[in-house]
Amino acid sequence: MKDKPVISVITPSLNHGSDLENTIISFISQDYLKKELLVIDGGSKDNTKEIIRKYQKYIDYWVSEPDKGISDAFNKGVKAAKGDYLYFMGAGDFFWSKDILQKMMQGINPEIDILVCGRINRIAEKGDQVLYTSGINFHKWQLLYKMGLPHQALFMNKRYFYKYGLFDIKCKFAMDYDLLLRSYKIFPAVVLKDIIVAAWREGGVGKDKTLQIYDEYKKIRLKNHIAPAMLINIIDFLSRMKYFTGKIFIG
Repeated sequence: MKDKPVISVITPSLNHGSDLENTIISFISQDYLKKELLVIDGGSKDNTKEIIRKYQKYIDYWVSEPDKGISDAFNKGVKAAKGDYLYFMGAGDFFWSKDILQKMMQGINPEIDILVCGRINRIAEKGDQVLYTSGINFHKWQLLYKMGLPHQALFMNKRYFYKYGLFDIKCKFAMDYDLLLRSYKIFPAVVLKDIIVAAWREGGVGKDKTLQIYDEYKKIRLKNHIAPAMLINIIDFLSRMKYFTGKIFIG
């Protein structure tokens, strides 16, 4: 067993220079030493490159070029990452405290532990008001109807990608959900930690696109054959009904 696992933080960004700077500062502040930062910029036209160059000594890998969306950006990061665990953090999101990586990797064995997950705080698009805090209880069956492991709190062993592949670039919103469902039938054990890992800012690519997100969820479930089509149709219908009556939170 290694002394401490190496963590690769992968941050995609597109025209969010100021938000990206906050995320980079959050990474720098982590007192965990065995870490690397990869910034995958989609060819921004704002001040993103200036921000990257400002903090270049803290960034282990970066690229700025047009891509095919978030899944494509994630994949570039996965291919370049050298860490034992990969963590995906959007521009504008930030670690909840400076000791998060240390706490999340405490007692973790990269030769055994495939998925390590904590909790997230969903915060307002403007300001730091906490809108939602994820739970800590997880059971595989939850993946039938939602992304039960928030990727903003999820550390994925790189060996998972060797076995199940990269993100599907056809997915625009729920690429993380699709990736987890590939292992649904024999799902790996999850190490759950009652720790708030990060603040996940509302907005982003899924803002005001609830129907498109549910459409993609359904396609992903059908593609991965996690249940009979009739049951998937029922789950899809009930999920939409609950959401539109204000009883369920996507993510």
